[in-house]
Amino acid sequence: MLEQLLFVTCAVAIFSIVFYNMIKKNDTSYVIILILEAIGIIIDAAFLMLNIKSNIIIKVIIYSISIIIPLIILILEKNNIDLINFIKFAKAKYYIKNGNLKKAKDILIDIVEKNSKNYKAHKMLAEIYEKEGGIRKAIDEYVICIEINKKDYDSYYKVATLLNELEKKDEAIEMLYNLIDKKPDYLNATITLSDLLIEKSSYKDAVSVLTEALANNPESYELNYALGMAYTMLNDFKKAKECYEKAAEINSLMHNAKYSLAQIALLYKNLDEAEEYFEETLEDEELSADSYYELAKIKLMRGDKELAIKFANIAIELGEKKICDKIKKEPLFITIMTKLSMPFNFEEKENEEEHVKSIEEIAKEHLENTTDITTNMGYSNNKSKEKEQESIIIDLERNDEV
Repeated sequence: MLEQLLFVTCAVAIFSIVFYNMIKKNDTSYVIILILEAIGIIIDAAFLMLNIKSNIIIKVIIYSISIIIPLIILILEKNNIDLINFIKFAKAKYYIKNGNLKKAKDILIDIVEKNSKNYKAHKMLAEIYEKEGGIRKAIDEYVICIEINKKDYDSYYKVATLLNELEKKDEAIEMLYNLIDKKPDYLNATITLSDLLIEKSSYKDAVSVLTEALANNPESYELNYALGMAYTMLNDFKKAKECYEKAAEINSLMHNAKYSLAQIALLYKNLDEAEEYFEETLEDEELSADSYYELAKIKLMRGDKELAIKFANIAIELGEKKICDKIKKEPLFITIMTKLSMPFNFEEKENEEEHVKSIEEIAKEHLENTTDITTNMGYSNNKSKEKEQESIIIDLERNDEV
């Protein structure tokens, strides 16, 4: 009888506390716990009224659902471990994994409505909105995350990249400057900022940002390569070469720096060095077509038409539209044009929509075009032509100093 009295007292007391929490937090998730408790109390009362002696298994079940489980939940909440929200987050993650973003959002919105400072829920909502393409809503949620956690640098970066997607580049730049000020070693933020500055033709600002970052991380391939691109856009090819050489030294498997070094070598009429670098980049799938094309040009400069034809046709096979367009504009190929596998439908393909160029592609194209200026002057022993070529390079390098 004493056991029954203690059970009822404890069960009713815990029921009352759980009910109070439900009203206070306005959270219907507690209803399940209350129902389980009520079932346990009713079963126990029924056994008592009918004078039925319960076995050990039934007692364990009754005590578990009426006292033990609710008590564990209350103790966890006391220690700031919200088991209810833990279950909600588990359900939200399950729905996200299975592609049901709407149900996941409903759960997360319910959490933030009850607790507007729940960082995890806001972060998950931001990620869902981003997946759905709701950029503005995603930005709003990431901003809330930053307000809750001032050191959430990833959300700072996300806001900047999303602002850039909305074509709010000045706001994105300002956000990235603020982020780098707070966390100077945030590499992605520095690279993205330099890309945006180069895109706005603020090349000197990009150099400044990257140089400062390199002071803290001199062995970064990404920073050295990005600085090389910034100097390339400034037509400061000597400094660009130093940066590309450093990048290639740090990571010899990344071939973009070597391709740029090849172009600079070609710019300064160092055909042997250019050829060596271009040959190294042939194994890179993205660069191989361009590299074969450049090697074909070098062979033509040296009078080796047979190899020039071979390399040019390989380049066309690897990157048909891009290479055909280059060949048509390059006077060097006039003498071998009839030997090249130019497609008959090339004119139609020229009208295809161009994709948005990355900063890397812009810098690469700028370097190629600059090289073409000197290449078309002719590689001969004529001293006046050589001096004219050197004069063009010097003028380009000084262009931003005037």
